[in-house]
Amino acid sequence: MSDTLQILDTAHFEPPPEAVDFYRDSLALLKESGIPFLLSGTYALSCFTGIVRPTKDLDVFCKPSDAPKILAFFKARGYEIEVEDERWIGKVWKGDNFFDVIFNISSASIPITDEWFARVHEAQVYGTTVRITPPTEFVLSKIFLQTRYRYDGADVAHTILKQHSEIDWRWLLSAMELYWEVLLIQVLNFRFIYPTERDLIPRWLFDELIDRVKAQAELPAAGVKICRGRLLSPRDFVIDISEWGFADVVGKGIDEKHERPKHH
Repeated sequence: MSDTLQILDTAHFEPPPEAVDFYRDSLALLKESGIPFLLSGTYALSCFTGIVRPTKDLDVFCKPSDAPKILAFFKARGYEIEVEDERWIGKVWKGDNFFDVIFNISSASIPITDEWFARVHEAQVYGTTVRITPPTEFVLSKIFLQTRYRYDGADVAHTILKQHSEIDWRWLLSAMELYWEVLLIQVLNFRFIYPTERDLIPRWLFDELIDRVKAQAELPAAGVKICRGRLLSPRDFVIDISEWGFADVVGKGIDEKHERPKHH
């Protein structure tokens, strides 16, 4: 159990009135199911930073092997379910209300694993005590969201500012092994935003990332011309793949007629 239990005043999140009962029932049923899950998104941000903003859904994180179990559990109880994308997300619906069942970082293919459940952070939300995505994993869940319509860099910076001592920096670096430059972007972003707080990010991490940049600078360009922009924004870098000859590394569907990612 966690040392402290935060009780969130859910009225501050300004949920649609018709959704409150849905959220309350959904979290109670999730707890009843016994299937491990983590509540993330705005609720986790509030726990870690005190920042509160309106939200219209719930982000429920679970392991890939548990996502079908959660969907089946709710289907058996009369809820509508949707597998939006087998690579990372499903949804549970009741009328016009829904919550997301997320089991993978969609663009980078970083699955939710047992390690995400190793550290316990709890909050009471809509009357149910639930586990919250821990600070390290919360940062990981936000770090790739860099689009012209949504940029979560502020959430990352605020979480580092308030929860730096709770972040497992070595685990985060290991999880970002293929994407260490994205981590460096966030490190530099934090250093720029909070110049007097630079020491909150361990010096060894900064030095390690800079050493990687220096080593990379000595290498010739790769033989395959790729664009990794769609790891950050699947929509904003479509033209690089469809017209400019770059290989893709994401594989989200593209509407060939309009050269836009397919969406529902």
